[in-house]
Amino acid sequence: MDKTAALASEILLGIGGQANIARLENCMTRVRVEVNDDGLLDIAGLKKLPGVSGYVKQGQQHQLIVGPGRAAQVVDAMRELLQSSGQVITAEDDIAQNKAQAKARYQAPMSEALRKLANVFIPLIPAFIASGLITGIINILKRPDIVGDLATQYPNILGLLAIFGSAVFAIMNILVGVNAAKVFGGSMAMGGVMAGILSSPQLAQIHLFGENLQPGRGGVIAVLLVVALMCWIERRLRKLLPGSIELILNPLLTTLITASIAIVALQPLGGLISDAIAHGATMAIDKGGLVVGAVLSGAFLPLVLSGLHQGLVPIHVELIQTHGQNALLPILAMAGVGQVGAAIAVFMKTRNQRLKKLIKGALPVGLLGIGEPLIFGVTLPLGKPFIGACLGGAVGGALISYWKVATVITFGISGLPLALTIVTGKVMLYLLGFLIAVIAGFLFTWFMGFNDPEE
Repeated sequence: MDKTAALASEILLGIGGQANIARLENCMTRVRVEVNDDGLLDIAGLKKLPGVSGYVKQGQQHQLIVGPGRAAQVVDAMRELLQSSGQVITAEDDIAQNKAQAKARYQAPMSEALRKLANVFIPLIPAFIASGLITGIINILKRPDIVGDLATQYPNILGLLAIFGSAVFAIMNILVGVNAAKVFGGSMAMGGVMAGILSSPQLAQIHLFGENLQPGRGGVIAVLLVVALMCWIERRLRKLLPGSIELILNPLLTTLITASIAIVALQPLGGLISDAIAHGATMAIDKGGLVVGAVLSGAFLPLVLSGLHQGLVPIHVELIQTHGQNALLPILAMAGVGQVGAAIAVFMKTRNQRLKKLIKGALPVGLLGIGEPLIFGVTLPLGKPFIGACLGGAVGGALISYWKVATVITFGISGLPLALTIVTGKVMLYLLGFLIAVIAGFLFTWFMGFNDPEE
């Protein structure tokens, strides 16, 4: 039995066996389980399993942090074990079987709504990552001091790469429309149609209320508003229309009603909100400098714990759509960098060998921008190191904001890989801010100290 299968088997044993599982799924770094009887759980034993770097409970859900990529492998192995014993649990079945969700213990009042909003964009992360990295490669290839005159010798290659890197933004509104319809409980095809209407170049030929309409006005904010309305109308009509004609009349009436309201009211409203978000965030960063950067980065980890960080996702997208670059993401990335410095300080001070082993496994992914193992496995349980990490991140965020460092992606990557997507001329400043945040997180944690846990 390989390590993944062994860990899957031990987790199944620790959660009370297959009969105790009500829901099983995973995210990027965590195995997420809901059980029928919490009394059958061996939490202490689960925390000590090799390969488990932390444990979190959010509402009814028990989450075991096993690392990026590994979470999906472990859940797949658990499902194989369940299937071999005659029980199969899929994420889709879990959702259908358990719709009641309790608010997480540390959740803020709006966190659940913001989580649903973030779920619209989370499926787009691979596309954003690919786009950002390709754009970073293009920036390198255009620099004669690094690759010579490659850009002039092979313009077609750079042209193709530019198409590859920008494709996601060409269809972003459509993708957001499809995902939003899925999250809000409507027809995904209709969600794509609504976004297509708002983005249609032919809108520019329509003269209404004394001016020509603007294709794509309001960006993803307008799409979210319109699709939310569409889903509500679609569900209402499904209840009102006779079954024999509902299939035909529902999409027709939903399109006509929603699109009309969208053009007259929701798209202009979305435009106002979008402009306010983009210009407001940019002004705060530009004018606030050191103070705003420190507050944003220093408060980001508590926002993550409460779930309120989900509300920042549309802001990232709006900044890219409006300005072509995102000054917010590099600032927030420093929060995770402060965790790295804090974890190094804990590693050097602690005598707990299990904690040292945990940090050794979590530090590499922490440098790559995956901070959950360090947060929930190291700094947060120890208390003061979490504060030290926040303060270290605040120092890095202040400098990144002051230097006006920006990235060409919305979100999806952080840590050292984010350097590949930083705008030309700011890469070294980002790396310098990264180093200073690590040092600051280390020093704050070192001098604040912590209670070293017993073996």
